[in-house]
Amino acid sequence: MTARYAIDGLADNPAAPPGVLLRLLAIEDRWIVQRLSWRTTLPTEVAEAMLAHPDRRVRTALAKSWTVDPEVRAGLLHGPASDALAVAIGPHPYRIKVEPLPDWAYERLLNHERGMVRYETVNASTVPPHVLVPLAVHDDPLFRLAACRRVWHELTEDVRVLLLEDVDPAVRTAASLHVMHEDEERTAELVEALAGEWRLGDVVEWGRLGRPLAERLAAKGTWLERLARNPTFPADLAMGLACHEDPAVRLAVSSRPELSEEQRAAIDWQVGPEDRLGLLRWVWDARGDTELLRRCATSAHTWLRRSAAMCAELPDDCVDLLAGDPDFGVRLLLAENHPSAPAELLLDLYLHGLHRAVAMLTSKPQFPTHGLAVRFADAAAPEARTLIVRDPGATPEIVERLSRDPEARVRKAAARDPRLPVPRLVELLDDPDVGAAAASNPALPVTEMTSLLDRAGIPG
Repeated sequence: MTARYAIDGLADNPAAPPGVLLRLLAIEDRWIVQRLSWRTTLPTEVAEAMLAHPDRRVRTALAKSWTVDPEVRAGLLHGPASDALAVAIGPHPYRIKVEPLPDWAYERLLNHERGMVRYETVNASTVPPHVLVPLAVHDDPLFRLAACRRVWHELTEDVRVLLLEDVDPAVRTAASLHVMHEDEERTAELVEALAGEWRLGDVVEWGRLGRPLAERLAAKGTWLERLARNPTFPADLAMGLACHEDPAVRLAVSSRPELSEEQRAAIDWQVGPEDRLGLLRWVWDARGDTELLRRCATSAHTWLRRSAAMCAELPDDCVDLLAGDPDFGVRLLLAENHPSAPAELLLDLYLHGLHRAVAMLTSKPQFPTHGLAVRFADAAAPEARTLIVRDPGATPEIVERLSRDPEARVRKAAARDPRLPVPRLVELLDDPDVGAAAASNPALPVTEMTSLLDRAGIPG
């Protein structure tokens, strides 16, 4: 029974030969198929088997894979016509760049007889600009809309003018949203066109406001928080909201760019350690201004410091300063967004239980590695002991000791480590908690892989 659960890990094993992977594919287990499609290297024989597989779910898993070669995904267009939709939708991994399909595949998808296929194609996040740009003058308004939304800054000025005057109201609106920050008339038109829609909030916050429109919006009192965040909202009107009963409105007023530190301090604002705040647009737009970023980083206002922490242009002295900031959100945002976030900051966030961001923290190139085996050899926290395998100086003896740890997560980390002695690795295949991790270890001999499949009753 244990062997059946352990075989899942073989699908992840980079050293598993095609014969082993094909046996896994024959099981037609949905989870195993998914893991096969996520492999960073998929042997040609396995890819061809998935392309021609009679089960549509197998082919769909391949279409949604962000690791396989785009030519392989595009190969599904040579199969059943129903696979085109899955290819058009494609993969959507979080924070991972996906390589686009070959041009011939987009040409076929954009001319597909099914409208849904065409719609999903133009709205897929992986479509490259050179495919979308020509669609800005396409006869189909859905194509023009997609190009307008996705590649506005790639379009020529003549094409932008056409989209701003497009016969389709949805296209005109999408185009106007791109220029509203510099055009009072467009902003006023959008306020009327989007009345009652959620997008009106974006217009109120980011559109360029003339005073008459600003006064009308303030009098309505429905979007005051976002209105107060708009840098073009007149300062005197904003300060009139500084004592508003809604704390969110007061916070928005206190974050305005024209205020001094003394003026911010005079407003009753609060930011809790777990409060989620968006990036202040005026800080982001001026992120190339080193002195402005420095003022934000040294501000007593939490929101300004959090926004500065999200800018990669933040100077090094401010990075060091914010790495020790008393606000948890500032430290986390710095760790997530700045390429020079200090190694000790990443380690500290990891060790203090920030499990929801573990992958983000440990994937940073500056996350500590050297010396961890000595540093955490006797650590009480299992989170610390799992880091030992990241140390290139950890010996096979140390890894084997970790493989006998009382905590399953520590044993899993050791089970995946190629330095683990093979006899102990084979033993772990029968550990119900870490057998799958051991099966994913590239040091596992192929004979043991096939033996594991045999014991699980998987046909050869």
